[in-house]
Amino acid sequence: MIHVTSNDGVSIAVHELAGTADLPPLLISHATGFHGHCYTPIARALGHRFRVFALDYHGHGETAPVPDWTVDWSHFGDDAVAVAEAIAPDGGLVGFGHSMGGSALMMAADRRPDLFSQLVLFEPIAHRPGQVNLSEEELRQFPIVAGALRRRSRFPSFEEAYRNYRAKPPMSMMVDEVLRNYVDYGFHTVVDEQDQPAVELRCAPQVEVGILITGRDSGVWSLLSEIDTPVLAIGGHVEQMQPSAATEAIANQLPNGEYLLLDHQTHFGPFSHPDEITAIIDART
Repeated sequence: MIHVTSNDGVSIAVHELAGTADLPPLLISHATGFHGHCYTPIARALGHRFRVFALDYHGHGETAPVPDWTVDWSHFGDDAVAVAEAIAPDGGLVGFGHSMGGSALMMAADRRPDLFSQLVLFEPIAHRPGQVNLSEEELRQFPIVAGALRRRSRFPSFEEAYRNYRAKPPMSMMVDEVLRNYVDYGFHTVVDEQDQPAVELRCAPQVEVGILITGRDSGVWSLLSEIDTPVLAIGGHVEQMQPSAATEAIANQLPNGEYLLLDHQTHFGPFSHPDEITAIIDART
């Protein structure tokens, strides 16, 4: 693991997951609430072609938030630019982004187009201005936000956390290696109120909820027409009020965008079908 300093002073954890130094770089950019190690199966399968890195965004995985940090989507763009500059200073970077991680890569490609050769994005987030005209309280009723609010953040052990998530959707959709990595790298040891050992989520539910709610005002939509980097935008089964409903429109706004529908997948596609996502990245980059 290396650390890269982002614009707000946070030290971004960057993991080299696969490949060798003589191969071109590929950066994996994770979804809200997750972390880079969740994509290890994809990284490993691409290691024959790429030197694969994955970052942990501010407040996720092994990147601890700075004191008094306020969620601001532009900071995720800062993080992506800082890491891209560090691992691909001469350009030629391929990026794979999932959900918020796809949005961060688009922000980075808008700011530093010279660094990126291609993006493959799974259901990136970009809301039209005024598209989500709801109060914060109404947004908290959305399934994806409500799920984050309900997420249990502390367990007696890593194994207990794994068993809990394995038994319930949507985490139960993950292949076993992804779920194991989500727990092993997404929790850390603490002492609870009874002075007993426990494990706790590194990305606190309130941080995840803050990211989900402020996503409507991220400003990413206004950047789309300016991003010249070739982008393949992959969407799962289209459902209203879900990220899949906007993926085709996002692709159409991009000058070099292409849309690919995987009708049998959900927003968890990279976690439930990593082999299929890997095959697409391998074939299209």
